[in-house]
Amino acid sequence: MEFWVPGRIEFLGKHTDYAGGRSLLCVVERGIRISAAPRLDDIVRVRDARSNETVECRFDRDLARPRGHWANYPFTVVRRLARDFSDARVGADLTFENDLPIAAGMSSSSALVVAVYMALAGVNELSDREVYRANIQTREDLAEYVGCIEGGYRFRSFAGDEGVGTLSGCEDQTAMICGRAGELVRYAFCPVRFETRVSVPRDHCFVIAASGIVAEKTSNALEKYNALSRRARAAAEGWRQVSGEPDETLADAIARAGGAAVRAAIGRAKVDGYTSRELQDRFDQFHEESEVIVPAVTAALARGDLAELGRLIDQSQQGAESLLGNQISETISLARSARELGAVAASAFGAGFGGSVWALVRDADVETFVERWRETYLQAFPTHRSAAQFFATRAGPPASRLA
Repeated sequence: MEFWVPGRIEFLGKHTDYAGGRSLLCVVERGIRISAAPRLDDIVRVRDARSNETVECRFDRDLARPRGHWANYPFTVVRRLARDFSDARVGADLTFENDLPIAAGMSSSSALVVAVYMALAGVNELSDREVYRANIQTREDLAEYVGCIEGGYRFRSFAGDEGVGTLSGCEDQTAMICGRAGELVRYAFCPVRFETRVSVPRDHCFVIAASGIVAEKTSNALEKYNALSRRARAAAEGWRQVSGEPDETLADAIARAGGAAVRAAIGRAKVDGYTSRELQDRFDQFHEESEVIVPAVTAALARGDLAELGRLIDQSQQGAESLLGNQISETISLARSARELGAVAASAFGAGFGGSVWALVRDADVETFVERWRETYLQAFPTHRSAAQFFATRAGPPASRLA
């Protein structure tokens, strides 16, 4: 059996999902194709067709994972399935091909987690099991469960475990499993909740620029990403400390009391390791992105107001630069030059500290735009000539089993 799992574009929703916020998402036309052949034992063997590197393990609830190596991702899936489905022990020979730029913000790592999960769920017929049906009824449920595998979180009756090491949310998995061709889907998180969808502007497509600076969550970018997640959690802790309310996430707190009250409480809180300014800055970016910009962009897209769309996306990008602090010179330059070259809108996306930028461009202008954008970037950053990638894509279909 074979499965297809695409990479994703975070159109909007910078570091919002793990705090219960909103994201606008779609998937690209590149991704991971994985084949699965059942075995007669419990060995899971995974081969990267590009490098021909092979790793293997057994279904083991205490399986050790090689941190800092791509095997961490499939091994994490095997360990979690061994815990959640004690009688699922059919091994498999898995081979995957990936045409996504690696560690470039399109969630190649999450795509591998989803692909390995789908392959092992298929050979073990997990969806026929009573415990599966009791916990997972919808695509949104499945997306959240696979996100909890990666993050190491509890999901309904399935206990939490060690994840891949990233304090992430479920945005990536939701995009890959619940995306719709030609559309942006809007979800809120903690738990995963569908809100609405909106079409990508007619006669427009995305151009992706992978900066050439990797943001590998298995290495140097991991702690930087986790630091932003911890800061959002600390801001929610500050709210609970002052208000006495039980809200777990910033989104829950805002829904209860409103942004102004939550921000004021955070400013009075004393959370070890953080200043009030740090926590309020983190809150400000989250509140503006999730509660203001994402809904406003959805409305602008629905009425076809591309000028307002571009202004709002610029505002989101500025928040990432000044409040999140997860942008580097390369992604800042790519976003700005895309706008100067005529893109309707452009933004960095993903974890940050490297990665990629998307630009929304008229179909008729794509070829010229790609050439000029690449040339402008490589003039400014010539050392990235061999690593940077530029390509066009439409909002593609979600993950699926192939005929």
